[in-house]
Amino acid sequence: MKLAETVTFGGSALDRAAELRGSAQGQPQAGDQVILLWRGKILVDKAAETPLVRLRLPQPLTVGAPWVFLGQEAGQRIFAFDISSWSPNDQDLPPEGAFNDPSEQYHPELAKGLRFCELRSYMTALSPRDAELSATAKAMFHWHASHRFCARCGAASDSAQSGWQRVCPRCSASHFPRTDPVVIMLITSGQNVLLGRSPHWPEGMYSLLAGFVEPGETIEAAVRREVLEESGIRVGSVSYLASQPWAFPNSLMFGCHGEALNTDITIDPDELQDALWISKAELNDIVAGIRTDILPARAGSIAHFLLQHWLADRLD
Repeated sequence: MKLAETVTFGGSALDRAAELRGSAQGQPQAGDQVILLWRGKILVDKAAETPLVRLRLPQPLTVGAPWVFLGQEAGQRIFAFDISSWSPNDQDLPPEGAFNDPSEQYHPELAKGLRFCELRSYMTALSPRDAELSATAKAMFHWHASHRFCARCGAASDSAQSGWQRVCPRCSASHFPRTDPVVIMLITSGQNVLLGRSPHWPEGMYSLLAGFVEPGETIEAAVRREVLEESGIRVGSVSYLASQPWAFPNSLMFGCHGEALNTDITIDPDELQDALWISKAELNDIVAGIRTDILPARAGSIAHFLLQHWLADRLD
């Protein structure tokens, strides 16, 4: 797919400068750029044309905070710091179990107007570079928070290699960031596309079917298995279209096109609340807001990206 890397979180070509990791140049220094995260949220200036806030070190808030070296841009090093240990007082906190967190938090030591906001809410407003920086930082800090102990001996591990590795001080085992492969499928039958709905999504929202790739399984096999399990639709030809890093929390989405061999839907209620076929004409009405009983996939997601290109006949 020629436009594959124009998907949100793709196409930035960030110089990650992996050769600097673990060296003195891969350590935060005065003058380096820094982005701040708090509990997975990014710091944004809501009034700015480019909302992601980039600060300069030193910053009092970063003292003692976990950090990751993200890369460099025009010779300027960029780091991310996680200040999740800060507890905001008398502010709205993230609602538990919400699909999207609408709450915003501000730090009294930062400039007025700066807020910690959910990345989902700002991902389409970010430049490709800022989107890549944000998604990388969010995924890395989630990995660090969920892999604090050695999987071999259980001892607390330490961050190493400028945040890109964890090392066990007891048994010397090394652990590296994990990314979960997920297939997301544009399944078509002529001029119709298969959409599904999970019960925890916002009311009326439908999207493409998706699922994790299992060990020992190809992407194509995963597409066929997941679609059959969830909807009872058998899939023939499968082709790869595009990929998207998805930091919610640590996935790499493989967007594929599959051709349906049957159209009778039998959903697995443990996986889907509903599934249906939608024609191009109907989907156009949904996207245009003419039809309101169904909400389209969220803008910025690879599902939205693939459906838009299918509507425009740009899958090649």
